[in-house]
Order: sequence, then structure tokens, then C-alpha cells
Amino acid sequence: VQVAQPRPVAGGGPWLRHLYGPRVHVLDCPWTNGALARLSRPDCTYTELVAAVRATTVRLLTEAVAREVPTADAAVPTRMAGKHGDAGTWRGRTLSTDADIVVLDVIRGGMLPAQACFEHLALSLPTDRLRLAHLSMERIAGPDGRVERVDLNGAKLNGSLEGACLIVPDPMGATGSTLQRALQYVREHHGAPARTLALPLIATPEFIRTATSLGDDVRVYAGRLDRGTSPPHVLAQVPGTSPDLESGLDGDDYIVPGAGGLGELLSNSWG
Repeated sequence: VQVAQPRPVAGGGPWLRHLYGPRVHVLDCPWTNGALARLSRPDCTYTELVAAVRATTVRLLTEAVAREVPTADAAVPTRMAGKHGDAGTWRGRTLSTDADIVVLDVIRGGMLPAQACFEHLALSLPTDRLRLAHLSMERIAGPDGRVERVDLNGAKLNGSLEGACLIVPDPMGATGSTLQRALQYVREHHGAPARTLALPLIATPEFIRTATSLGDDVRVYAGRLDRGTSPPHVLAQVPGTSPDLESGLDGDDYIVPGAGGLGELLSNSWG
């Protein structure tokens, strides 16, 4: 079994050049940018929204597991093996079947992305090494409208996560408070994952700062970086040049430019 080594993030290929460090990866892919722009538009229909969230989540997941999940050499007899013997056996690299992967669904925004990740991984991994876990959480705003805390009011994780690869997909990586609370609960009650992959479709500098403070085992794979409330001279810089001046949140902790409240939109339920 060989462990995938993350590729550099200094730019080139599908990755955004930034200075956030080697544990942060942000896609800069024309197709992904277009799909995320589409789901952000006010005229995006519900059907288009669901399809775009699923597709961009799977795109991000595929990149993340290729770099972070162990791989192994495989030999798989195909339907042609009966006719051509050994020549009909495909040989190549696949994800290792020794890897335990847990996808964490943080209700409600994370429900669809988590299900999409679980289904996609099940196409390549045996289901006895794969699990879909659930946390029910709610962001609580203070009198000023900003997120004051995150309440965790339900969990179904079905056993230990010690040494597993934990994947936490979420449409919006805003403050990072949801990820922080989720990891606190997991580590206290179900053991420490060997690696945590945070997969926000849209992330802010605030989210990145929080995520990277949670331990060296935490990696961020984001579909897009939004920092629209930063000063103009900061927006002209390579992301991460002036981290203390970067911002992607408004006064109510919504992402700018962002996509609005995707948790509400995906469940077709406001409030």
C-alpha cells in the first residue's frame, strides 16, 4: 500500500496559486468555476442547484481522495478473461481497500454533498470500509446577527473513527465554526481520525484560518475562494499575502460574493 503524496499548490494545473500553506487546496478549474457561478445565480432553478451541488462536490472529492487516500496495485479479471486468459485482466492503481473512510453529513447543508460523496466512493471502494455518519447542528446568531456558537443536538456515527479518513463536505465554508464543533465532538466521543478532509464548495479566508488551526491532520479542498469583503488592494494580491486583512463575510456571516443560504435553498425551507 502506498500513500498518495499531495501535489504542490503553487499554481499550475487546476489549482489556484495562494500562500495559505500546503494543507490548503483551491480549485481553479473553468468547468467548476462555471458550475459554481451557475448555482450562485438568483435565476438558478432548484433542479439545476441540486445537479450543480452534486457534480461540483464529486469533482472536488475526486481530486481530494487522489491526493490523500492510500492507493494499491490491483489486478481485476474483466469479462474478456474467459476468452483471453491473463490478457483479459486489467492491472493498475486504485484506492486501497485497507482504507477506512467516513463521510460526515452535517445537517442540513451537508446532507446532499455527503450523500453524493458516499455514493461516489462506493463505486470504487468496498462498503465494509466505507461509512456515512451524521451530525445535526445549528448555527446560533447573537444579537448582532453574527454566529455566536454552534449547537449540536443529535449524532449518529456508529462506532469509532480512530485512524480513519474523515471527509466533511459542505456547500459553504463560511466561519469554520461548524467544522470546528464537529471535529471537537468526533475527537472527544469517537476517536481521532488520521486525516480530516474539509470539502467546502465555496470557502472564505476566515474558514481557511479556522480549519488550518484545528491540527496538522486537517486538509482543506475548496472549489472556490470568496473574499469579496476584503479591501481592493488585498483583492489585487495573491490570496494569503495579507491574511489578517482578508475577509469573505458580511455582517451576518454570509459569504460574499457567495451563493446565499444554500442550506435553506437545498431543503426549500427558509428560517
